Amino acid sequence: MSARRSLVWLGLTPEPEQELPAAVAALRAPTDETPPPGLVAAERRRVERLVLRGTQRGWLRYLAEVTDLVVAAAVNPATTDPRPALVAGEVVLDHHRMLIGLPGAGYARTAAQRRDLERALSHLRTGDDGTGPSTTPRPPGSPAPCGPDPFLASAPSGPPEPRSTA
Repeated sequence: MSARRSLVWLGLTPEPEQELPAAVAALRAPTDETPPPGLVAAERRRVERLVLRGTQRGWLRYLAEVTDLVVAAAVNPATTDPRPALVAGEVVLDHHRMLIGLPGAGYARTAAQRRDLERALSHLRTGDDGTGPSTTPRPPGSPAPCGPDPFLASAPSGPPEPRSTA
């Protein structure tokens, strides 16, 4: 084991550290209103500490907590505003999909979380009755719903097979 820690995981994308603190604070808040500024600040400090002093393993543990919050929000979306869960879920899912490009077992380690997030996000977007897109407003910048994502439905699970260059 090297005394020097690997920092390659920090180069994936800045979205988690930018977007997760407010969304996660809203998911952790006891009411459906705007989370208190102190809760957002505490979440921002936690993310900052993980990024500046943490490890990839610690970061992935934090994202697993966020996944659990998103899945919990999807269980009963009618009782809370789904927007924070949608934002957090999309950010974590995008992050976990990018892990395929990094060395190590991060991508494989997050396979169950990717599956759970895909299901939760689908549920948050469509609602309980299965009649179509929810009337809930989408988070700013999110794509308009247009049915199931054909890429997700046909995408193989796990890393892709190597292609021949010949």
